[in-house]
Amino acid sequence: MRILIVEDDEILGEAISQRATKQGHGADLVTTGTKANEILKHQSYDLVILDLNLPGLNGDQVLEKLRSRHTKTPVLILTARDQIEDRIQLLDLGADDYLAKPFDFGELEARCRAILRRHQGQSLDTINYGNLELDRRACTVKIDAELIEMKQREFRLLEVFLSHTGRVLSKEELLDHLYGFDESPSPNAIETYVARLRKKLQHSSVDIRTLRGLGYLLDRENG
Repeated sequence: MRILIVEDDEILGEAISQRATKQGHGADLVTTGTKANEILKHQSYDLVILDLNLPGLNGDQVLEKLRSRHTKTPVLILTARDQIEDRIQLLDLGADDYLAKPFDFGELEARCRAILRRHQGQSLDTINYGNLELDRRACTVKIDAELIEMKQREFRLLEVFLSHTGRVLSKEELLDHLYGFDESPSPNAIETYVARLRKKLQHSSVDIRTLRGLGYLLDRENG
């Protein structure tokens, strides 16, 4: 996922960002609601993790402005508010879920996976495609039930492809899903990762097709 983390507590924000990056996600961290609102006008994300008590615009306002632009990006709210009325208001504003502070990082990650599943119309952490199985929770890939070793970036690239089956993905789109603003890979990095991924998938019924001038398409062989 490409994640925007909006948290004015820099220590907490960095901790969330580092865990996401370590898992192979692209993560951007900002500390004000005003900055988050400006970024969200121009950059799309797979998920926004949004604190409420922010300098400039507060989290409620960022969420309200995001939804007023008819953007469907999933939003997970981090909140110290414990009144049921506050939580109802957040959900009515368009939040997909909320997590009360202090929280366990394992629960945060599980809620992020659940939001992504719902957003993509899936009910399980496991994605099956042909004889391929990807498990988001365990970060594993199997071909015909045999475990295939993959590095984090290869795993996340495959996850992006499996989350967009039937769609041609350009190199720029793939870069947007995999890297944050602090990283500056060239489009050639995608070619390298696709080549590695193809090699790992050579015994599967899945193929990554190159469409010249357009990008890549994940498809089942013979169909």
